[in-house]
Amino acid sequence: MTLKSTLGAWLCAAATLMASTMVASAADKVVLLLNWYNYGEHAPFYLGIDKGLFAKEGIELEIQEGRGSGVTVQATAAGSATFGYADFGTMVKAAVKGAPIKAVGIMLQKSPMAVQGFADKNVRTPKDMIGKTVIFTPGDSFSQLWPALLKVNGIEEKQVKVISGDAATKRNAVISGQADFLLGNVNDQKPLIEEATGKPVYAMLFADWGVNTVNGALIAKPDLLASNPDLVKRFLRAVRAAVEDAKANPAGAVDAMLKVNPKAGKRETLLASWTVTLPLLHTARTADKPALWTDPQDITSTLDILAKYSGVEVNPEQGDKFYTNDFQSK
Repeated sequence: MTLKSTLGAWLCAAATLMASTMVASAADKVVLLLNWYNYGEHAPFYLGIDKGLFAKEGIELEIQEGRGSGVTVQATAAGSATFGYADFGTMVKAAVKGAPIKAVGIMLQKSPMAVQGFADKNVRTPKDMIGKTVIFTPGDSFSQLWPALLKVNGIEEKQVKVISGDAATKRNAVISGQADFLLGNVNDQKPLIEEATGKPVYAMLFADWGVNTVNGALIAKPDLLASNPDLVKRFLRAVRAAVEDAKANPAGAVDAMLKVNPKAGKRETLLASWTVTLPLLHTARTADKPALWTDPQDITSTLDILAKYSGVEVNPEQGDKFYTNDFQSK
């Protein structure tokens, strides 16, 4: 072989090696669509970007704000986002109707749904709601589980006055005194009302009074789970590491969120939001498990509540249709 041909062969091999290296090192672009506008619950995702946890897994993550779990579920099922972060119950309802979607990890295993009003209204137990006024949004996940909260605790619907409004209207109604309390997520409405008024808000969790449904789910299309399971596993590893880091250092997680997205909100409000989220990351069944891993019995219990009170035609014993731990490391 001549020097010229040897050099040509070497250059060709080097070019091939360089090209394969570039392909191997190219990060997968992933879009995560949130359930709502930014609030403290989302801090771990931004922390994962800031600390390079997604980059370490070969993922270039783009976070997009949501406009409600229903929209997030539909968009993810349609392929507009790689992964979605949404209420598990909302995802189940869509899946039952044919949406190609499944949960692969659940961050909030204790429901954030709560009855919330100023502390001086003295609503500490379900019985304290009798004779008072509640505001919620008809058709949303809170209103659909409201009958369950009443029935489980022996309260008739007529014993509580109901008015309706959207998220902002609910908050303003409580602030102005038109309603004694609202239905909303403890890590969303409570910090915002306290920020706006400087007055303490008490939140009575549905989960503490017999109605717990797992909530913040990471969801994806079954097609993705089948075609690129490695990407799903890497994504979940990064999220899990981010959640564990955010648990250990809440203030650092919020600082990272604001570093990546300075317009995410006020630091104090975001920190208050993430702080009240921490007790929701596990149930008694998963207290000794890593973040995201969910006990099948918690899925069964959630499906049972949805079947009994939300009109969802689902067999509670068929949880594997809607959720899997298979893409998470043990």
